[in-house]
This record gives sequence, C-alpha cells and structure tokens, in this order.
Amino acid sequence: MSESDFTSAGVASTGVAPARSVLVTGGGRGIGAATSWWCAQQGWAVVVNYATGAAAAESMATRIRAGGGCALAVQADVADEGQVLAMFEWIDAEVRAGRLPPLQALVNNAGVVDVPVRVDEMSVVRLQRMFAVNVIGSIVCAREAVKRLSTKHGGAGGVIVNLSSAAARLGSPGQYVDYAAAKGAIDVFTLGLAKEVALEGIRVNAVRPGIIATDIHASGGQPDRAAQMAPLVPMQRAGSAAEVAQAIGWLLSDASSYTTGAVIDVTGGR
Repeated sequence: MSESDFTSAGVASTGVAPARSVLVTGGGRGIGAATSWWCAQQGWAVVVNYATGAAAAESMATRIRAGGGCALAVQADVADEGQVLAMFEWIDAEVRAGRLPPLQALVNNAGVVDVPVRVDEMSVVRLQRMFAVNVIGSIVCAREAVKRLSTKHGGAGGVIVNLSSAAARLGSPGQYVDYAAAKGAIDVFTLGLAKEVALEGIRVNAVRPGIIATDIHASGGQPDRAAQMAPLVPMQRAGSAAEVAQAIGWLLSDASSYTTGAVIDVTGGR
C-alpha cells in the first residue's frame, strides 16, 4: 500500500501512513468517541462504528481526518450478527482496496442501559436487548476480530479491549441488575478469551468504568446521574470519557505488552 492510497481516506498530513487499524464499536459518542480520538492521535487508522448515531460517527471521522488522521465510519448494530459480518467484510474490502491498513485491534465499546427498575419489573424484551447488545454483540465482534488477528488464522496478532463496568462488582440493585449481570459476563469472557488466544498473538483485556459523565445516562432516563452519584465516589467527582480512553489506550499500546486477561477499574476509587 502506498501513501497515496491512504490520502483519500485522510492520512496524516505529515505523509506518514498509519500502519494499523482499530475498530471502535459505538465510536461516535461518549467513551467510544474519546477512544476514537485517542487512537487517531497515536497514529491508528480508526473505523468508527455506529448503530443509529450516524451524524456523531461521521462527525468524529471528519474531525480525525481534519486533524490529519485516517478514519472511516461504518454502520452496524452489533446485536445483529448479519450486520456485524457485513461490517467486518466491509473492513476487509477497504483493506484490500488500500483505503485502510490491516485491522490490528478491536475496542468493544458499544453498549446500552435502560431505565432503572427492579428485577421483578423487568421484561424479557428488555433482558434480550440488554444481553444482545452488551454481551452477544461483544462476543460476535471479538469472534470476527480473532479470525483476522490470530496467527492461527494467518493474522499478525493484535489487541482486543472490552468495556465492562463497575456495575459488575456493585450489582446495581434497584437500578439495572441486568446491566450489571451483562457486564459481569464481559469480565468472564475477557478472562476466558485472553487465555484461549494468548499463544496466537492476541492480548485481551477489559476496562471497568465507574460513574462517567457521558450521555449514556440520558438514554437510561437519568441525564443527571453522573452529578447525583459523584458524592458516592471517593474522589468526589464523576470521571470523564477521556480518562477512560487513556486506560483503553494503554491496553492497546505496546506499553502493556505483558498484560492480558486483566480488568482495569477506572472508578475514582469506588
């Protein structure tokens, strides 16, 4: 691939073509957007995935390109296997066409919450959505990434970072025990997959954010939740998406080359 191949996709103005791509699911908003931006600043070509927030994802990709980076946005609902397969096939095609460098990392960030209710008020429809997006979607995306990254499959290795939550430790009683249970599944999945592919050039880790000031709270009907919960945090404040992105970024980097199967709390001590 030549430098000119990457120019059309928004290569750095320095003329240095990115050598690797990262897929960030839910990469247009909140923690995903902060992670997309961090990766671009570190020289990654970024695939910004979105399910419904096209404007936000395209805006992030445009911002990265305007800053001299390489980014493309792609739509796919991670809860739909067909859409996930189509997204990875699209990435493969972009790599073959020289518009993206090879995929070497996945950040499983896409996730949902719901309005606070007790378990005895939860519908099966709610539970199915919660696990389809937060658990099955992450596993299917990881499955497809492994097929491309694993040395067993002819890949060059890479990194997977899953987004968990402090809710997995706390249980979130009276709010969203289902979300906490889904993120607990992500913790276990991270550990198992890390051991499974450790000899295939892939590191797998997770980040467990605490109370972070993003719009995910509004989607759960609690737009002020971060401010309301801040007094419960030992540091007496909510965290920022950028602070979580820094932890994700360390796990993506070579600085964490001996770290796999780890779950890092970014919780302000909570």
